[in-house]
Amino acid sequence: MPRYEAVLFDLLSALIDSWSLFNAIAGGEQQGGIWRKAFLRRAYATGAYAPYESLLRDSAVEVGMPDSAGGEVVRRWSELQPWPEAAAVLAELSRSVRIGTVTNCSEILGAAAAARVGVPFSVLVTAERAGFYKPDPRTYRLAVAEIGAPPERILFVAGSPGDVPGASGAGLDVYWHNRKRLPKAAGAAPLAERRSLRPLLDFVRGKER
Repeated sequence: MPRYEAVLFDLLSALIDSWSLFNAIAGGEQQGGIWRKAFLRRAYATGAYAPYESLLRDSAVEVGMPDSAGGEVVRRWSELQPWPEAAAVLAELSRSVRIGTVTNCSEILGAAAAARVGVPFSVLVTAERAGFYKPDPRTYRLAVAEIGAPPERILFVAGSPGDVPGASGAGLDVYWHNRKRLPKAAGAAPLAERRSLRPLLDFVRGKER
């Protein structure tokens, strides 16, 4: 019997390689990383939902890029690609547990990104629908309510550092898919930290701790 009844995922880091899109628009990995960090700082500090596109635009200007870069992310959203193992891992997981996503973007963009993964989700919670950006606990709690399992029986798969203490603060166990070897956020204490989604299968089944 699986250790958990449901698994919730960060969408744009844990399941999808959004770094490559930022890098392509910024003109390189270094500038793309700087821009992405500025965007995440704004999202984390914003709290109550503000238009996702405005955060993209304002963070681009903050790091010396044209404000049109934010619109370019939206225009090229269909270029987002899931991590290579994502579809297979989620298809296997969904045979025994419910799966869902919790993402810091708009309803339209969240649905489009989730479709790129190629696996149906039981729940898709966006910051727009929740009314708050992660790591506000209310965003995670909406997903918990909709997935229909007690928090202690739900695993959250984080992608960005801020998701680790955010989901933990909402009462969820956390597996950190730290593909980019990012530094931990203050207060972060994931039960597991791996550079791939593949070990998640054994972790959910209780074969890895």
